[in-house]
Amino acid sequence: MLQPGSKGWINKYFDLVEKNQFDLMCDLPDEVDKHSFIHAALGRTGIIFGFPSRLQFAKELDDSKWTSEEKLKLLLFECHLFVYKVNLNNPEEEIDKNDFINTLVDFYGKYNASSISKIFTFFLKETKDEKLETILAKRVDIKSNFLENRFWVNYLNNVFIYLDVILFNEFMEHRKKSTFYNYDELALNALNAITLAAYSDGTIESQEKSMFSVFLASANLSDIHRELAESRFKSGASFDDFTDVVESNWLFKRFLVDLSSFVIFSNHEADIEEKKYLSELGEKLGLNEMELNESLALTEQFILTNQSRIPFLKNSSSVEKVYSSLSKRWVKILGRNKDKLAVELKQSKELVQLIRKSTTTELSKEEKEMVKTQFKDLVKSMPSLAIFMLPGGAVLLPIVLKVIPDLIPSAFRDNEVEKKD
Repeated sequence: MLQPGSKGWINKYFDLVEKNQFDLMCDLPDEVDKHSFIHAALGRTGIIFGFPSRLQFAKELDDSKWTSEEKLKLLLFECHLFVYKVNLNNPEEEIDKNDFINTLVDFYGKYNASSISKIFTFFLKETKDEKLETILAKRVDIKSNFLENRFWVNYLNNVFIYLDVILFNEFMEHRKKSTFYNYDELALNALNAITLAAYSDGTIESQEKSMFSVFLASANLSDIHRELAESRFKSGASFDDFTDVVESNWLFKRFLVDLSSFVIFSNHEADIEEKKYLSELGEKLGLNEMELNESLALTEQFILTNQSRIPFLKNSSSVEKVYSSLSKRWVKILGRNKDKLAVELKQSKELVQLIRKSTTTELSKEEKEMVKTQFKDLVKSMPSLAIFMLPGGAVLLPIVLKVIPDLIPSAFRDNEVEKKD
């Protein structure tokens, strides 16, 4: 049994892999861009939002007795492992465990950021495995005074942990570079995006203040950068406050959109001004409309999937509005691939039957797994469909029928009111 809170858990993890308890499959379709693949795959784990909703590889392990810190720590480890594999010449080849661990320890030793350099001191006689366990435990933990803050009161872990993954991917891609992105600079830009999102409707709500506090603590910035971030949140920020780094890393661009939409959608349905801000942010970052919509859909899907697990998401009226917004967004996204999607679906009778059934009754667990399996081939040619691979993705199946209504036989449409052109 794996216990992420006990010494030696990394060695145990690889031992379970060798015993075929789970595998490290990482199938990067030829048609899908590597960065898009990383964002879509890791987005469904929850790490982008600092919440471990599912593991990347060891999904079948019983984590019911793990603390939130242990879950996030193992998820961070798996996300690093995923990035390492994707950056291999052949992601399907077996990994060299020692090379991965040495590479990750080397990565954490080279980034001169206050949040990392403080923990990378002397490890005495610790093995590389033990060093990495110490580093990951420190990265996940937050030591801060939250007694006055009820937000995520039982989940005081590093919600900025995805920045480590972005930086590690950069490290894997450019190991021979003499300089790398600075963690503090990325964190400060991310806090700027959160500030802009909070101000986008003209009103700073108490929940947005609490969210900012948690992200600020997670960033663990130097005093001068912390004061700058707090000053901007009090007086407001602008796109001019972004540094050049936001234009040079695609994963970081998507992260800024993810954070902004999370701040907005977790509180209520986006109003006109907030939608305008998200559109302007996408334009500022050089993201096209499809990329922006996919990021927003990922955030909305995360909120819908985890509404019962995260206290501040338990607002049923808000969730209903998010689902309505998500439906409209997916009709728009899938509509662009309508003809291609129709051809692919009509070649899969089993999947079409399940889509039809989802309109009238709840699919069983086995049927939902079957839907995910059937969608795997479609995802290779249409990455946008990766959302259906997420836990709870089956709730979006009726949306497919809004895009391709002729998938429903006439018997199901007897009571439909004819619409005028």
